Amino acid sequence: MPKMKTKSSVKKRFKVTATGKVKVAAAGKRHGMIKRSNKFIRDARGTMVLSDPDTKIVKKFMPYGL
Repeated sequence: MPKMKTKSSVKKRFKVTATGKVKVAAAGKRHGMIKRSNKFIRDARGTMVLSDPDTKIVKKFMPYGL
């Protein structure tokens, strides 16, 4: 049986930590910053860990864990 392919979009957007959690960049920071509050911009800095239900979905698309 051939190897399963990882979704290209998933390998660009997500990283898996050593404990198996999924790290992702904050959403909503690409454009339109003028209408966002300073608190939103500050809180969306860096990366965050995905919630458990979302982690299950993402892990289906990367069979070998990246």
